[in-house]
Formats: sequence, C-alpha cells, structure tokens
Amino acid sequence: MCGRTACTLAPDEVSHATRYRDRQGHRRQPRWKEGDADKYRPSYNKSPQSMSPVLLSQKHFDKNAPVDECVLAAMRWGLVPAWFRESDPRKMQYSTNNCRSENLLEKKSYKDPFLKGQRCVILADGFYEWRRQEKEKQPFFIYFSQDSRREKTDSQNQEKPCKEEDYLDLKEVIKEEDEWNGWQLLTIAGLFDCWTPPGGGDPLYTYTVITVDSSPNLQGIHDRMPAILDGEDEVRKWLDFGEVKSLDALKLLQSKNILTFHPVSSLVNNSRNNSPECLQPVDPQIKKEPKPTASSKMMMNWLKKSTPTKRKEPDTLEENQEEGATGQTKPEKQSKSPGPLQQWLQGSSKKARTNE
Repeated sequence: MCGRTACTLAPDEVSHATRYRDRQGHRRQPRWKEGDADKYRPSYNKSPQSMSPVLLSQKHFDKNAPVDECVLAAMRWGLVPAWFRESDPRKMQYSTNNCRSENLLEKKSYKDPFLKGQRCVILADGFYEWRRQEKEKQPFFIYFSQDSRREKTDSQNQEKPCKEEDYLDLKEVIKEEDEWNGWQLLTIAGLFDCWTPPGGGDPLYTYTVITVDSSPNLQGIHDRMPAILDGEDEVRKWLDFGEVKSLDALKLLQSKNILTFHPVSSLVNNSRNNSPECLQPVDPQIKKEPKPTASSKMMMNWLKKSTPTKRKEPDTLEENQEEGATGQTKPEKQSKSPGPLQQWLQGSSKKARTNE
C-alpha cells in the first residue's frame, strides 16, 4: 500500500523536474493548470486528503490540445467518483487512497475512470512504508536511486553504487542536456476523477495510487508498493490514452526492482510532523544517524548543505485536509527558517555536491 509520501519541490521546480520529449523529440516543460500551482504546497510528510502534483494529458482539459502535450495539476489524494451523490466528499464510506492493479476492472470506482482513459502520474520525492517488527513498526523512506538517471543514459538496467566520481559525471551529463539537476521524482501510476457537488459548485479533481506486489528488495518491508513508471517512455504510454488503450496500459503496471530505501525516524509516524528530519536516515537499533550508505549519502549531503533562499513553507496536516475538502487553499505562510532540503532545492546556482 501507499499511505504517505513526500514532495518538497516548489511548483516551478516540479515543472522543471518533469520536462519531457514530445513526439518530435523536442524537450518541453509542462505548465500548471490555471490556478493549481497555488493549491499545491511542498511537504516532507504528505497524507491522504492533501493536494499533490499530478502529471496528465492536456487533452483532458482541452480536446484540441496535441496528443502528447502534458500539464501539471494539483489533485486531492483519495479518489471521489464522479457519481458520488453526497454533498461532502468526506462522507465516503470506504477508502480510495490506493487501488490494487488487479481490481481496476472489478470495482466501479476505478473501472469507470480507467476505461475513460483518466490516467495520471503522481509525483513525489519518495514514499514512506512501515515494516512490522515485534511490538512496533519501523518506517522507511523509499525512492529512486539518484544515479539511475545516468544508468538510463548508458542504457543499463542494473543498479550500481553511487560513487563520488559517478555523481560528478552525472552532473555533467545533466548539464549538457539541460536537464533538471535536482532530486529525481518518483513517477507513480494513478487514476483520477472529477467530482462536482450535487447542488453545484467548483469541480474537485482527486486521484488514487495504483499498487502492485512488492519488488523483491521491498518484500521485507511490505507486500505491496506503488506501481512505478520507469522512464519517459513508460510515462508517455501511460498518459497517452488515445494511442495506448486501457488493456495495453495495464501491462505497464508491473513490480519493478528499481527503488532504494533507508530507515527513518518514527517522527514521520505523526502526519502533523513536517520537517527534513522525516527523511533523514537513522539506525533503527540506536535511533541515531548512522554512517551513510551509498544510497543515502547524497540525500544527507543535500539535507545538510544549502544556500538560504525563500520558498513556500510546507503545509501541516490540518491545512492539507481543509484545502483537500474544498479544493481551496489558505494564504501562503512565509517560512521563518526554511528547511535544509528546501534551501538546497531552491538554490538558483549550485555547484556539484561531493560526498564527504
């Protein structure tokens, strides 16, 4: 399952990080659906009912848009079917935060949007999962290995340790191709729907995370995981509901052994906690920061090193729930002291990080 994520990029950074190539091979940067950039707020600890950045085909909003044009939208986590007749979406009697891939064609809540081509990609730094052990649960943060971008460039599929020299080479490749040089976002397969209050009012766009059986390296944590779309080609096929029919799109929903992880503090257990410490690696035995592994070393550097800048302060759970229920957001709050990861990500000119 997937019940908590993190997405710490500001709206303009999300747009930059999701650049894609159109059918002519031109690099394009998706824009935000009008007004949606203000509905989304970065968070180290996102829970259901909050607004998340979602990538989808522009043709869902403009029938005359090119088939390969993508747009970013802020959608509430927890799918509300278009046919739901209550006046308050919070009155739903069952959870639609996750949808098992094997149930897509069985349950009406998911079958209708799936057959209509309402496919989307949920964007996140990573997601949290808890492993049961004795009387307590140990949380883990799960994400793309950040050297996987270089592996894609080299047309290799096996994961390799991220050495310092590899990371420096990676930065050069990204610079040469004018790519995003920050954190590589997870691209999670999802479905969305649009619900309008029976008595009239603004439409509410919501989504569900599609899950599959866990990959071999994650089975020791949980038996389910989000369906990950690996690379631009899979993202394009999932979003292109005109060319790629529903049954063909189902083939993309496979367990993929492409993610890495590290244990984190139980601080993340409470969704009201929203700080960089939620992501920081810990030793589950001594509850202190361990010597970093190859997979977590870059994240620790990014959490510790930064250039102070101004950015939008992450939401608390209460703010997320209020904006999720109404589709509206409160006036933005200014951060007195931006978090380290926030500062690093917002830096306009950064030198390549080196591991210590």
